[in-house]
Amino acid sequence: MKPASSKEISTELKLSTHKELVELCLRLARFKKENKELLTYLLFESDNETSYINSIKQEIDEQFDAINKSSYYFIKKSVRKILRNINKYNRYTNHKETEVELLLYFCKKLKELKPSIEGNLMLKNIFENQLKKAAKITKSLHEDLQRDYGVEINVLLEKK
Repeated sequence: MKPASSKEISTELKLSTHKELVELCLRLARFKKENKELLTYLLFESDNETSYINSIKQEIDEQFDAINKSSYYFIKKSVRKILRNINKYNRYTNHKETEVELLLYFCKKLKELKPSIEGNLMLKNIFENQLKKAAKITKSLHEDLQRDYGVEINVLLEKK
């Protein structure tokens, strides 16, 4: 089956009644966990971005605390999983500030990780790539935010 284009779907949704739209959303939520998470964000958390960011930061803290630190292999697998989750949460929101804040928080937690990421090239590369990504996104923000996030990025770079 070939999926319809976004324009075709948009047109069809505009023609649907309220009841049909509710049924479509509920049906979508049943099929994939990500669909349910996106609907949860849109319905309950999109109006308060600060609490959304704080809840994700708390989840990141819990995930970093649960990392198996017996070898760099397990650390690397766990860090990649945390980063996948962050990227998934960033897809839900259209706010670049949220994306930068979560990436910088991830980098900060990664930098504080013991044993140090300096002992593993792959972890250092993950850290540097996420910092570059945050810096690139920061350039598209307002000047004040650019300055604030730029300071945070520089602090993280200096800790090397």
